[in-house]
Amino acid sequence: MFRRLLLCRFLLPACALAAVPAAGLAAVLTTAPTTVPTPVPTAAPAPAPAAASSPASGIPVLTPRVLARIPHAQDAFTEGLEFYGGALLESTGLVGQSSLRRVSPQTGEVSLRRRPPNPNVFSEGVSVFGGVAYQLTWQEETLYLYDPLTLRSQGQRRYQGEGWGLTHDDRSLIMSNGSDTLTWRDPKTFAVLKKLRVTAGGAGVVNLNELEYGASFIYANIWLTNRIARIDPQSGKVTAWIDVTDLTRQAQAAAQKAGQAIDVPNGIAYDAVRNVWLLTGKNWPLMFEVTWP
Repeated sequence: MFRRLLLCRFLLPACALAAVPAAGLAAVLTTAPTTVPTPVPTAAPAPAPAAASSPASGIPVLTPRVLARIPHAQDAFTEGLEFYGGALLESTGLVGQSSLRRVSPQTGEVSLRRRPPNPNVFSEGVSVFGGVAYQLTWQEETLYLYDPLTLRSQGQRRYQGEGWGLTHDDRSLIMSNGSDTLTWRDPKTFAVLKKLRVTAGGAGVVNLNELEYGASFIYANIWLTNRIARIDPQSGKVTAWIDVTDLTRQAQAAAQKAGQAIDVPNGIAYDAVRNVWLLTGKNWPLMFEVTWP
């Protein structure tokens, strides 16, 4: 997501990544950022307390409990992450570096890798529905279809506008485009079925990014923050914020030991069998297996 201009990869400030107080988050996110980021401070912000809530919004803020730390390929500019067939399906972005991968959820090892048919696209979110893997592109308005086990191409579709995150419920694909609106789409045609505005305290929540549907809610990374929104798929209301500030700090510390840099949190995968989550970020050296209240 070059919106993203690759500026965020090297210049994104820790203050932009910090957990925004719940009371002000919705207001902050109703408009996209317009200022150029400043260099990253060496100290990461302190995490918010578990199950804290804002008096103004009443929306709880939950802190994940880490169960395991798993290696993650640091060349992966993660745009989508999903469990399927005993493995993780991961979509990575950046022009010339985009890919679709099958990854071990135990070791982080990449067993299969597929480049997009057009090497000049910027790949985005991915989701598997009906035995087909659907992979978005950022500005190219092209949806790629793959066999999720072999990663062999199964064609493509066209759509209008930007593609950011992708997930699904039991009937439809659900897509984000960086705005405050989620779009339900027909898996066969990718035609728009419905749209839903996401709100917190009555204000629209923009920068909805990577998506995951799990445990009856839609979860969305909020670009340029350390927050994941838990969204009611019927009303569009944010019912909780998941604060990943401490995970960002741990990933940053691990990367610095290797002389590397990380980008924003992005990547949510739900293991329904074990009722646990895997979280990671763009160019993070770690994935975190977590639960939360």
